[in-house]
Amino acid sequence: MTLLFAQPYDISATGFYFEDMAGYETKAAALRSDYGQKVEEFEIQIIDGEAIDCALAAAIGINQANLPQYFELVEEMDDHDKQVIIIAVGECGYDFDPDPRRFDVDIYPVATTRDLAEMFVDEGLYGDIPEHLQFYIDYDAIARDLAVDYTETEIAGETLIYRCA
Repeated sequence: MTLLFAQPYDISATGFYFEDMAGYETKAAALRSDYGQKVEEFEIQIIDGEAIDCALAAAIGINQANLPQYFELVEEMDDHDKQVIIIAVGECGYDFDPDPRRFDVDIYPVATTRDLAEMFVDEGLYGDIPEHLQFYIDYDAIARDLAVDYTETEIAGETLIYRCA
């Protein structure tokens, strides 16, 4: 469950907490300033929720315009798709789009580029390496080369290596 707060830009009005789009719409429609005027503009603040959902809100710059999309993402997407959006929008400079397939982002659940180098060698990306030569591979050198295209980040306490195209 995600808890958000709608802070009115009108300082004569009092904001409200909400957990879903229906709650936001109901409370926003009923809110009036101290002068009886309808309040229309709010700053949306994330108060509590899953760490990945909070990171998603920060990455997309949650606001009134993308609030419905945010709730859809929180409810419907798995963590990997959320990570793709967080990295693409928050770190790679893509414009926000709720479809993670639009972004050309590769994510690897490893902690360091050395781990990534070992994974790539194990998967055969450098070809078949005879067993008697495997002990002579310089994984640190491969990791330095990979660091040109791959970046380390932390999302919701998980370290990831990614590449944006």
